[in-house]
Amino acid sequence: MNNDVVNGPPVASASWFSDFRHYVWHRPEIPTLVKWESAAARKAYSQRIMQRLDIDLDRYVILNVHRIGIDAPVKYVFEELLKWDRDVLYWPNHLAEIDRINGGLENIRLFPFGWRRYPFGRQSGPFGFNYIPLFNLTARRIQEVPLPDGFDNARYLLFDCSGGYPMGVFSMYVRSPIANEGEIEAAQLFVFVGFNFYGREDWSRKRIINRSWEAVHNRVTANVMNRLKQLCEWQFHQLTENNQSTIDGEGVEAADG
Repeated sequence: MNNDVVNGPPVASASWFSDFRHYVWHRPEIPTLVKWESAAARKAYSQRIMQRLDIDLDRYVILNVHRIGIDAPVKYVFEELLKWDRDVLYWPNHLAEIDRINGGLENIRLFPFGWRRYPFGRQSGPFGFNYIPLFNLTARRIQEVPLPDGFDNARYLLFDCSGGYPMGVFSMYVRSPIANEGEIEAAQLFVFVGFNFYGREDWSRKRIINRSWEAVHNRVTANVMNRLKQLCEWQFHQLTENNQSTIDGEGVEAADG
């Protein structure tokens, strides 16, 4: 069990500044980025994702995959993902505010700094780029229960992504550990995004764009996943401790009776 369990849940952010400090400036305790040694290794990993989710990743130049182990059941972690909203403790809602359209997960918008319109009367962002909303997420599939033939107890959220600059797919995927992968925690959480910058493969191949995106996205994603791990493990620890106390108390009453 992570030592952060003893310390309680993640500290809530109160402003843009604290979001920046917690998610961009802070170096995450556990690195989460999956790194490939070669283009062939990236291709093989992409194929595994494609087989599980039935999506085509070959057309995306930028593909970032992150993984973290969580000491809590898969179902418990996934139920926490289903609560993804502006009130959760693991998302930078002051930097990228979540708006669940009609209250569900089927359609979500993310607004930079909570802005619904461009500041100073502007009609678009710098250099004509649009970043409001920063993301439009449309659920392609929400797998709330494992498939009948699923061997790894997998559940996931899979979105088509548009708006702002990412044009592609985004997913949060949680499954049971696979022993020969060296995984030991009860739940293995994966977060991945595949896209082409403004839908353009040629732009996405430019090193400055690729590196700039990854420098920010990878740091924020790693901190989100570390904070989600801390939250789930702390909550599950509290739940099991309370249940055990109840059982122990009932046992004492029965013995006294």
